[in-house]
Amino acid sequence: MLFLATDHRGLKLKNQLKDWLVAKKILFKDLGAYEYLPEDDYPDYAKLLCEKILDDKENRGVIFCGSGAGVSIACNKIKGIRSAIGFNHTQVQSFTSHDHVNVLAIAADYTTKFKCFQLVKSFLKTKFNQEEKYIKRLQKIES
Repeated sequence: MLFLATDHRGLKLKNQLKDWLVAKKILFKDLGAYEYLPEDDYPDYAKLLCEKILDDKENRGVIFCGSGAGVSIACNKIKGIRSAIGFNHTQVQSFTSHDHVNVLAIAADYTTKFKCFQLVKSFLKTKFNQEEKYIKRLQKIES
């Protein structure tokens, strides 16, 4: 399952992504924010999304904040989560394939809706490359 979450700064872009996902018939669950709350905090949404990702190894997440950095840092504090900020589709393919990224962070202040769609499309289509060298690297990170 694909899970989405954002703080107030990513709300507009997350909602645009939801419309695109519906049009593409891609199943997802929206974990909030559901309305513009300028005092909300991205770590709360990151924790909620990561808990859902950890329920099933096939789950993935897309999370937004203004810069993308805050949510990525927060997600990476949780064991079993591998988050990275996406800037172009080739980069997203690379880190999803080589680093088994399971949470795509998007910088809402710097990403157009069309770029967002492209990033998410690459994220969803790319699978982890299970070559020994990539598995070994992930094991080193885990330990």
